[in-house]
Amino acid sequence: MIVALIDSGLGMLPTAARLRQARPELDLVLMMDPDNAPWGPKPDGWVVDRVVGTAQHAVELGAEVVVLPCNTASVTALSHVRAALGDTIPVVGTVPAIKPAAAVSDRIAIWATAATTASAYQGRLIEQFASHRTVTSVACHGLADSIDRGDERGIGAAITAAVAATPADVESIVLGCTHYPLVLDRIVSQLPGDVTMFDSAEAVANQTVRRVDEVGSSGSGTGRVSVWLSGIEGDLPASAQRYREGKLLRGDARAEQH
Repeated sequence: MIVALIDSGLGMLPTAARLRQARPELDLVLMMDPDNAPWGPKPDGWVVDRVVGTAQHAVELGAEVVVLPCNTASVTALSHVRAALGDTIPVVGTVPAIKPAAAVSDRIAIWATAATTASAYQGRLIEQFASHRTVTSVACHGLADSIDRGDERGIGAAITAAVAATPADVESIVLGCTHYPLVLDRIVSQLPGDVTMFDSAEAVANQTVRRVDEVGSSGSGTGRVSVWLSGIEGDLPASAQRYREGKLLRGDARAEQH
């Protein structure tokens, strides 16, 4: 079975790596858009057209399940992708892990991009799931872009600034951008040891596995990983090699080219 993951950059890697570990037989199609990243600042109509077009391309390549491991794509285009692909192609979106964090914590910080932090969507999630908690929204300026570039200095500076903006008594931090788990160890190293971290990658991967099983051909596949960059087949960006998840997936993708 072919599962396609769509994101502008490396934010898909945590979910893709979990899928690779859970179901190594799945054929993964990683569809990135480095020519137009990041998608967050783009107009909604542009994002919808880009994500829907990419999803349709994924289906043309044989994808039977489509995953949007990207908050911007999910918030802006999920319903449009589902409408375009119809009922026969399951589409899995991403939701920041605010609900599970609020179930166990009184004081929560949500780290996200500036666009997501300012969005009505995040505000609605906080109101829906965490209105009875103390929530601090932290805009992590430049962190996702630095992760995409593999810019170690930029990553360090962005994490330091986010830690400084996070209340000292916080109990849980929600990583509200799918890029951030790639540098989880660096984030945790700057926080008190009793802070609990939440991200969406495991939940999205688990939901994808459920949808794969519903489609009914989860036993088929060769474990192939292919990569598409702004519509052209290629290789994972070199910056992906800086992260554990990227090394896992890049090795599989390169193996398929020889």
